[in-house]
Amino acid sequence: MPFQNPPSVQDVEPKRFTFRPEPTGAGAPRSAPDSAAPPRAPVRPTLAFMLHHPAHCLGLGFGSGLSPIAPGTAGTLWGWGVFVLLQQVLNAWQLGMLITLSIPVGWWACTVTARNLGRDDPGCVVWDEVVGIWLVLWLLAPAGWPGQLLAFALFRLFDAAKPQPVRWADRCFKGSGWRGGWGIMFDDLVAAFCTLLVLAGGRHLGMW
Repeated sequence: MPFQNPPSVQDVEPKRFTFRPEPTGAGAPRSAPDSAAPPRAPVRPTLAFMLHHPAHCLGLGFGSGLSPIAPGTAGTLWGWGVFVLLQQVLNAWQLGMLITLSIPVGWWACTVTARNLGRDDPGCVVWDEVVGIWLVLWLLAPAGWPGQLLAFALFRLFDAAKPQPVRWADRCFKGSGWRGGWGIMFDDLVAAFCTLLVLAGGRHLGMW
């Protein structure tokens, strides 16, 4: 039987790996960072989207923001109607507490809804209009239907046309996240303040 050659040192010795640094400079290939992610495409608001999360229900004004025409006006009308109903079961102090609570809750709802829609300030998010008209009607009370209608019209004018200082407020907190969510609320609160200022001035001058 022929003898086999004994294994050489190269056969039993572990292979050694040589470290070669990657090329650097202008011509070197660049690898994308692991954290890089493509931007989210905007989501179309639907009834299914609204029912998917409690924040969506609030942010979309329980469906009023899904109106294909003037969602901001639809949300304000819905808020007006709900306020009239709430007046039948809550006193002024309780209404004030509800409106105060609706501001931070609305901040959260607007932030979550805008983020999940993939837009900074979606027109379908109308909880800011709801809180704004609630604040106006609460501080205006007691007021009859003509006074409430005038308050509604003035609030929509300030919110849609955005004269100063509403325009300033609208530009203060642009962006996404919690900052953008507060920005959605803030300009409507300023619009409510301007509405009350005009109504108070008109009443002082005996215009109504």
